[in-house]
Amino acid sequence: MKGSQDAAGPATCDLGLIGLGVMGRNLALNFADQGLKIAVYNRTTDKSRDFAAGEGGVPGIFPAMSLPELRDRLRQPRIILIMVLAGDPVDAVINALVPLLSPGDLIIDGGNSHFTDTDRRNASLAAAGLLFLGLGVSGGELGARYGPSFMPGGCRDGYERVEALLLAAAARVHGEPCVSYLGPGSAGHFVKMVHNGIEYALEQLIAEVYDLLRRGLGLNFDEMAEVFAGFNQGRVKSYLVEITSHILKRRDPESGQPLVDLIKDVAQQQGTGLWTVRTALDLGVPIPTIDVAVGLRRLSALKEEREAAAGVLPGPGPFFPGPGDRQGFIEKLGNALFASMVTTFAQGLTLLRRASEVYGYNLDLAEVVRLWRGGCIIRAALLEEVMAACRARPDLPNLLLDPVVGGKVTARQGDWREVAKAAAAWGLPAPALMASLAYLDAYRSRRLPASLIQAMRDCFGAHTYEREDSPGTFHTNWLAD
Repeated sequence: MKGSQDAAGPATCDLGLIGLGVMGRNLALNFADQGLKIAVYNRTTDKSRDFAAGEGGVPGIFPAMSLPELRDRLRQPRIILIMVLAGDPVDAVINALVPLLSPGDLIIDGGNSHFTDTDRRNASLAAAGLLFLGLGVSGGELGARYGPSFMPGGCRDGYERVEALLLAAAARVHGEPCVSYLGPGSAGHFVKMVHNGIEYALEQLIAEVYDLLRRGLGLNFDEMAEVFAGFNQGRVKSYLVEITSHILKRRDPESGQPLVDLIKDVAQQQGTGLWTVRTALDLGVPIPTIDVAVGLRRLSALKEEREAAAGVLPGPGPFFPGPGDRQGFIEKLGNALFASMVTTFAQGLTLLRRASEVYGYNLDLAEVVRLWRGGCIIRAALLEEVMAACRARPDLPNLLLDPVVGGKVTARQGDWREVAKAAAAWGLPAPALMASLAYLDAYRSRRLPASLIQAMRDCFGAHTYEREDSPGTFHTNWLAD
């Protein structure tokens, strides 16, 4: 039964929520919709009061003006969800909470925390007798409000305590809630980090397709919006493709120009993509599409340099295929985007597999993909086939080895290569599309030129090498007469 502002006496609320930014506010409203009583606190206390009041009051949401008041409003054992910026702000909130709580109380970090911070906090709070969950939450503002994808990891007892709450608030696909316990320690936050790395790559891929449509084919914004709307009816149907079609239609109310054309071409990032790349390097897992996506955001920030370079580094100039060629090339773009999207998911899942082995997460990759089918930013129709592949072969080392999924990628490689050739010929950067193709080509190569790299390393540094025809390690004096 939903509460009211006057009905929340001491120790009657089901959940405490700290941090009333976009995600915190909307999650609070979502949980209240499920019939829960939510006590909310924000460091700026007026924000708590104003949010709870809303238009005539928000049923089920009760403001706390201090952390002790928040504690006193909660039923025991207490559950507190922290929704503040990752890093020091999370530690500050936890440090303030610990003296106020009792053994067995549960703290949940619902932000984008680095997984190593989550492991550290888990150990510290366990020593204090408190339970801890690292909860990945994806879906943006609307997802948080009406059903996100939840990626919880940490104390199993803690998850079981909040499972019903998360099941009720999560997005649903075919009636299945997009939430499941993923594993111990930092499993949830690690999965969310990789989710965000994949998100970086998908955004870069879509941006490259947009650039090829605009500067390559010379389409106007209405035409490009229609292309992406058409893409969203096919194999690349996804949330990001869908919103792209809407973005390209939007006009600036003052000038009437396409709004996206007025946005400064400098992409921001919050760290999760960079963390994904660094972690993949540490674990020895190649994720070139995600790597390129992070790098291109860095390059976009060099705006003054790029503008100067544009005047002194001429390219081949624009090329617009004739009207009869445009539709054919658009179809090739769709196929290249699909193949690159699959390849990106393959890289992310390979990283998750390796991390699960190293960090003891015991991840079920089919279950991870199931959570990504709804609510989250990277949801896409192709994930149904990805999930099926992971279920059919839980030990599959790489998604591209699945005969169904891999077959659909290789069947489109001709169009993919044509797109890459066109981008190079037009002088338009498409590094994520090209890196995805290069990943496929490298992965399917029986022999790579790494043998020459090993020979060079041995030549200048006596690093030794291994041979195909004999066991052991060898060294050669390469420069001897």
